[in-house]
Amino acid sequence: MTEQADTPLICLAGPTASGKSAIACAIAQRWPTEIINVDSATIYRGMDIGTAKPSLAEQQAIKHHLLDIRDPAESYSAAAFRRDALQCAAEIRARGHLPLLAGGTMLYFKALRDGLNNLPTANPEIRAELESQAAAFGWPAMHTKLAEIDPVTAARLAPNDSQRVGRALEIWRISGTPMSELLGDAQQTDAPVPTVTISLEPSDRSVLHARIELRFDQMLQAGLIDEVRALHQRKDLHVGLPSVRCVGYRQYWSMLDGEITPTQAREQAIAATRQLAKRQITWLRSLPGRLVVDSLSPNAMEQVIALVEQLHSAPSQR
Repeated sequence: MTEQADTPLICLAGPTASGKSAIACAIAQRWPTEIINVDSATIYRGMDIGTAKPSLAEQQAIKHHLLDIRDPAESYSAAAFRRDALQCAAEIRARGHLPLLAGGTMLYFKALRDGLNNLPTANPEIRAELESQAAAFGWPAMHTKLAEIDPVTAARLAPNDSQRVGRALEIWRISGTPMSELLGDAQQTDAPVPTVTISLEPSDRSVLHARIELRFDQMLQAGLIDEVRALHQRKDLHVGLPSVRCVGYRQYWSMLDGEITPTQAREQAIAATRQLAKRQITWLRSLPGRLVVDSLSPNAMEQVIALVEQLHSAPSQR
């Protein structure tokens, strides 16, 4: 199978616990394939169990990209993902292999497909979280936090300018880039990238919820709490970091802080994972032109493999 530079990139997307990893590995067993992970959690070193990261054996059998590329103390933006993913895809194609983008971080898929505006659109969830922090600590404290990550923007804003301080923090949280840097590079634009998205969507949400609960309990049995505890013991990590805010990690972080019980941590983590899946499905259903496969179908893997076969038999038609 020969991959041309103008051939659309194949994206395998779906909510958490929809079986993306197993299907991606099945594709790689059929064709010379390298997997580009589209996941904002598996990028972090030392966060393996709670992110359902491919095992070392799986990584040795199939080449995976964009795993373990950041320390949990660092951030990673959608813009950085787009740059890294496109570079990986070009190198994979140069080797005559199929680049397969697989994961569930929808912002990363959007950044790849559509490009990024210099200033990201508002994110109500992040804004609500910032408002909650401001209610607890005050906007001057939020302004101090902004000064640490974007001193240029902070210098021109009053400490109590809640709207502008909040927006600047929101932009940094979404993009990983200071607003002043984005504004200073206002002429930069990204060209859309041709992609085809195969979307794994469950026909029965309750079955997906049961899978989420089962998988989370398997993570607990595998040592998730010890994994979070190792991170919690680091003095340079805190609840404001994207890594610590990952589903599962933030709930057990709160448990280790003595804020909630182990039972509450488990319940909250499962509920948060189900909410994440709901947002992922909502995003996918708004995507025009996606190729839908019922992730609960007994032959979902065969359906995806057939779609990949079709995409490569007539790439010029896409």
